[in-house]
Amino acid sequence: MSRHAFLSLGAVILVVNTVQWIAAEAVAAAAWTAPPYSYAANYISDLGVPDCGAKFQGRELCSPLHPLMNASFALEGLLFATGIVLLSRLVTGRARRVFVALAVTHGAAMVLVGLFHGSADGPDYRLFIHGGAAAVGILCANSVAILAGALRNLGLPPVYRACSVAVGVLGLLSEALVGVSPSTAGAFERGGVYSWLLWSAVTGLLLLAGRLRRHAATESVPV
Repeated sequence: MSRHAFLSLGAVILVVNTVQWIAAEAVAAAAWTAPPYSYAANYISDLGVPDCGAKFQGRELCSPLHPLMNASFALEGLLFATGIVLLSRLVTGRARRVFVALAVTHGAAMVLVGLFHGSADGPDYRLFIHGGAAAVGILCANSVAILAGALRNLGLPPVYRACSVAVGVLGLLSEALVGVSPSTAGAFERGGVYSWLLWSAVTGLLLLAGRLRRHAATESVPV
């Protein structure tokens, strides 16, 4: 398979990944009706909790389609990791190793998020694994966006580079503000997640449109 084919496949995977997450979240949230699911107050992880009627941190949980959301969590990790590993062919040397390490770590973390739901019911280790894996996944994915914008040797457009860094940094800052208020916890958490989903979709679409490929047509200098 040619280098351009690898890049195109990676781009498609990133776009598909964003679409599947947003679609699964929207469907799972729509099925949550008693009480209505709140994008502002409820965590995304609440959609994966199987305990209908349970209360956790003051939130009443009931997600009829929790298997869908948990499957989406795990699928996101696998797709993001695969897409970034394929696109890592744009760089060489240490930068490529860092991209791959961040992507694979994110992928493993999100699979754990899907396997261990964020409920207070059950063994304590489940919630510990879920929370820790979610934090690692969010950190790694936003770091990928920041690194993509920080590398000058990619020869990418300055606007794209600046936006990549800004999206990643804002994502991490948003995640840091999750605990400010229970009424906005879900909104800030989504800021830390939608950041890398937005970056993935834009990067994939630009690659498919050929805009970034023209700037990355020559082999990168090892770093």
